[in-house]
Amino acid sequence: MGDVLAVILAGGAGERLSILSAVRSKPAVPFGGKFRLIDFSLSNCANSGIDRVMVLTQYNPRSLISHIGTGRPWDLERIRGFGIRVLQPFISRDKSDWYLGTADAVFYNLHDIDEAGAELVLVLGGDHVYKMDYRPMIAAHRKSNADLTVAVRTVPLAEASRMGICALDEDLRIVEWEEKPAEPKSDLASMGVYVFSRAALDRWLTESAHDFGKDVIPEMLAGGARVFGHRFEGYWRDVGTIEAYWAANLDLVALVPPLDLFDTTWLIHTRSEERAPAKMGPWAVARHSLVSHGCIVNGMVANSVLSPGVRVYEGAVVKDSIILLDTEIGPGAIIDTAVVDKFVKVGAGAVVGEGEDRTIANEDEPELLTTGITVVGERARIPSGARIGRNCLVEPSVAEEDFTSLVVPSGGSVRRRGAPGTSTDAADG
Repeated sequence: MGDVLAVILAGGAGERLSILSAVRSKPAVPFGGKFRLIDFSLSNCANSGIDRVMVLTQYNPRSLISHIGTGRPWDLERIRGFGIRVLQPFISRDKSDWYLGTADAVFYNLHDIDEAGAELVLVLGGDHVYKMDYRPMIAAHRKSNADLTVAVRTVPLAEASRMGICALDEDLRIVEWEEKPAEPKSDLASMGVYVFSRAALDRWLTESAHDFGKDVIPEMLAGGARVFGHRFEGYWRDVGTIEAYWAANLDLVALVPPLDLFDTTWLIHTRSEERAPAKMGPWAVARHSLVSHGCIVNGMVANSVLSPGVRVYEGAVVKDSIILLDTEIGPGAIIDTAVVDKFVKVGAGAVVGEGEDRTIANEDEPELLTTGITVVGERARIPSGARIGRNCLVEPSVAEEDFTSLVVPSGGSVRRRGAPGTSTDAADG
């Protein structure tokens, strides 16, 4: 793998993740208890023997840069050699704007990519959940003398309209391509994992080509380039929506999870703080759940994921929910079908996720919160006795006095008083 350079696209704002991405970039969103989304791409590189990695950032990069650090958890820190490099957008005489898409981000860093001297460039998203050995795909790329190889897999047709859809011939060459079609003809989708020959990357990337799926791949196919597909049969999830994020987290708590985090032959590495072991108190009950280090549980946790430092007090119930770092669930509180961000305090006897009707869409984000999941932003304070319905949104840093009523009906929102939109305090992320 010495002639392979991995380029991880990690600048996404992730707007469909609602307020989870208000204080951090999408690849920095916590996942699976102790991880962040970018850990999967970084770990796949490390486990595949790829030790030259560029990470291209853009939106709210502070917590992502802090998380990556020198790359030590993925064995990518190098005193000599390439290791890992984190590149941010820059202003030059010919560029005065943010990256306009995936291809645009790579195009404006071609000088650094060419300087790395690699023959092959592996382009990855930083926000997908999967375990993949890239070596078979790279070997197939070399064998077919391809200009570009695209990792593909079958997906539910209901999700296909959000992805690049393709058809392969008997030699696995891509013969048809549609980017995010309204009515997909196929369920064979691009995973956003590409292997480019460097010469092809230099030739086909142009200033007008903003996106790989929308611009570059169609132009390569029309121009006669050798573009192949590589089928991947393992678990892969694009957690681009609140529902997908919630469901992918809960996939991990199944009796036989489709993504095995306990596989010692393919570890997912991360930057992890030193904390005490999880502690289960005398009244604790935990079933089908992941409970991270530093947690103290005295209530009941069922079918849920607790990140490090979460406290569940006596009589509290956490069900079908994702609770991020250092959040406190007060005595007798109930959290049902919710995603609760970091440093939140839920008062005694409060209910987050109440009601049988899960079909009332959120009033502020009707396209994002529609499936019954309530989302609570970072550092919010839920007053004791509050009752919050389904598909509700509680903005980051909301204080108890921001609740005009202790009852928030399904589809409602709680915002900081005087704030016109979602407030962000990205001190931690």
